[in-house]
Amino acid sequence: MNELDELRRELYESLRIYKERLKLFHDKNIVRKTFEPHQKVLLYSSRLHIFPGKLRSRWTGPFIVKVVHPYGVVEIENPKNGKIFKVNGQHLKPFMENFDCQESSEELVDPLYGDIPST
Repeated sequence: MNELDELRRELYESLRIYKERLKLFHDKNIVRKTFEPHQKVLLYSSRLHIFPGKLRSRWTGPFIVKVVHPYGVVEIENPKNGKIFKVNGQHLKPFMENFDCQESSEELVDPLYGDIPST
């Protein structure tokens, strides 16, 4: 009976160590988002999973951050109608306003092929 109890304790200990390592690995890959009041953000719309569309964007907005509460709760305002509501901060991403994409263009030239040696 003592052997079974000892095996059980060893199993629980190894399982606890495994869970700690897995949690550290998972937490290391989480990207922390911070939002400031008056910042523009986009809101993830989970309703679009019901009606999928290949080219439909799942992000709506922009919305304006009003208050950032602890534990990831953010109050945002819809600038179109002034409605304020609370959302999970994980469903938000910063809105890149006046994003200037610099285009570069190069002329393509036909490749020159030399004499291909015959084998």
